[in-house]
Amino acid sequence: MASFRALECLVAVADSGSITEAARLLHSSQPAVSHQLAALERETRTVLLRREPRGVKLTPAGRAAVADARRAIEAAASAVRSARAVGEATGGSLRLACAQSLVSVLAPVVHEWHRRHPEVAITVRESTSPDELLGFVESDEVDLALMPASVPDRFTVTVVADEEIVLAAPTDHLLAQQPYVRLAELDGACLVHFAPENGLSSWLDRSLAEAGVRTEPVMRTAVTAVAPQLAAAGLGVAVCPVSAISAGFPGAVRSFSPRWVRQLAAVTSAEPDPLAARFIANLRTRGVRVPRGVRAQLADSDVKPAPVPA
Repeated sequence: MASFRALECLVAVADSGSITEAARLLHSSQPAVSHQLAALERETRTVLLRREPRGVKLTPAGRAAVADARRAIEAAASAVRSARAVGEATGGSLRLACAQSLVSVLAPVVHEWHRRHPEVAITVRESTSPDELLGFVESDEVDLALMPASVPDRFTVTVVADEEIVLAAPTDHLLAQQPYVRLAELDGACLVHFAPENGLSSWLDRSLAEAGVRTEPVMRTAVTAVAPQLAAAGLGVAVCPVSAISAGFPGAVRSFSPRWVRQLAAVTSAEPDPLAARFIANLRTRGVRVPRGVRAQLADSDVKPAPVPA
């Protein structure tokens, strides 16, 4: 296969019309350039240059080869520029994934990048399954996944935010009449639960079981943000991440006592590359933004945070 250097020599000779001038342009010697051209002619099994008293001229085969040689050189230069842009976190592509419940956390940062870094192509995948998200990372289908921080040690985990777990209920519900709720008070409550395919389902079952709390699931949904809406409509209560509560939420939102707080993490297969690291830094800066109306309801509860049960 022709070497990249031989293609550079061919283009330089075509542009300058002289092996001596080509050697000067390439900061090389005339014998070295002649050697590369001879190797290229052996590879193509045809004459590419004709030596004349005033320099060299391309043969028809040489002209055909030069066109492709220029494209190869430009492609190589483009590859270097692309790699440098990613290395300097100024270009390239970023493949993201996130837990379905965290789309509202990821979306504002993606929007900011579209505005400030339009040269970076971003794609987003979502899933309700932690195992599927980790599979995306492990199989190199995504560069990073945003998800709760309970992740196996074989992954690199960067904590980006703390998120509160809250109770959503109709405004006239008994539990909504107090500033905060103790977990034990959910015993016997009608619960808007999550479908089995949503990772929050098994997490909530485990958390309630460890607390000795039994609830009565009245409906299940795979979409995290739907649970609080169904609760507000009067179907029961929902236990969900605060990121699932949208602005203008029609129900009541209450903190637990002690507060439940889960860590959110950017998960990568190894140490993040510069582009992913820059995005992760932006995630940490922004954190979890809670709508003002929801924040006002939670501010009434002056309870200290405690980790969410694993």
